[in-house]
Amino acid sequence: MREIVEQGLLYDFYGELLTKHQRDIFEAAVYNDMSLTEIADENGISKQGVHDLIKRCTNTLQSYEDRLHMIRRFEAIKAQAEQLEQLSKSDDIPSYEDLQIQLKTISGKILEELI
Repeated sequence: MREIVEQGLLYDFYGELLTKHQRDIFEAAVYNDMSLTEIADENGISKQGVHDLIKRCTNTLQSYEDRLHMIRRFEAIKAQAEQLEQLSKSDDIPSYEDLQIQLKTISGKILEELI
């Protein structure tokens, strides 16, 4: 299950860099939960060909992430945004100065990820 979630996230960020044929096969497997046999029959290729294509696409998408780090950055910024949301709902902030320090720290981390 985790592998499918990871494949979906990789595809969301980098899927447009695949060819249309690769996208169609990958989407059928990951998003439409079709079996290798179903995909092979629908596309006139072998089951092994479908398996190899999905594996190659996953490796290609992962190589983009390894170089560009877009998902890692997205997840880091999302975590910081969640901290901001928690901070806005918190009643535990002792002073205005402490709030400023926390906001400056969180915003600094977000800016670091964007650079």
